Amino acid sequence: MKKTTCIAIDDEPLALLVISQFCERFGGLDLTTFSEPRVGLEEIRRNKPDLIFLDIEMNSINGLDIAHALPKECCFIFTTAHAQYALNGFDLDAVDFLHKPFAYERFAKAVEKALRRIETTREKSTDSIVVKQEYNNVTIPVNDILYIEAMENYTKIFRESGGYILSRTNMKAIQELLPEGNFLRIHRSYIIPIEKVEVFSKKKIKLIGQDISLPIGRQFANHIYDTLIAHNSGSSPSNA
Repeated sequence: MKKTTCIAIDDEPLALLVISQFCERFGGLDLTTFSEPRVGLEEIRRNKPDLIFLDIEMNSINGLDIAHALPKECCFIFTTAHAQYALNGFDLDAVDFLHKPFAYERFAKAVEKALRRIETTREKSTDSIVVKQEYNNVTIPVNDILYIEAMENYTKIFRESGGYILSRTNMKAIQELLPEGNFLRIHRSYIIPIEKVEVFSKKKIKLIGQDISLPIGRQFANHIYDTLIAHNSGSSPSNA
């Protein structure tokens, strides 16, 4: 069973030790701790953990500032000795607010609440994504995405059911919305669903039912080729 990846940021070593012990006792939580907040934030941006435990009053930076800088999909719990920040925490959509010193039972309740939110988010992201088109939010079923193309300040999301959605959401943001492992960035301008690849080489890809081939960027070529070979193990690549 896959563990829930967690990061704890607190400039007090004892606080990190308590969270580590509680995570071990709870089970199924893969925790990494950081006493330097900015280093922890960079790790969060790089590896996108499932859950974050975040102190507020720290010497080098306020935890509220870190919360504002987190990727929008992050699920986090504030852990602080300063109860006056509770309202700020919930305004930032924190899952819970643990007031130090907190007991294991209170910690476990907060984690269970977080895990329910994480599971709900995963289910939603697996089924569909939501992007902005002009002033509206548009829901697109993931299995309806044929491919995605960057066009100057816009992104085109081509749909298998026909047509496309033109959105100002950038490629990086859209890629973060897509289910991990189901889509590939093959070029600075293209993202494709792995399951809809018909033939491929190290230079281009043809999607099922499409007459055109999409180019593979040179910097992506080896990774794309190896990924598709592994995905299609037992079948041979074709010249697109």
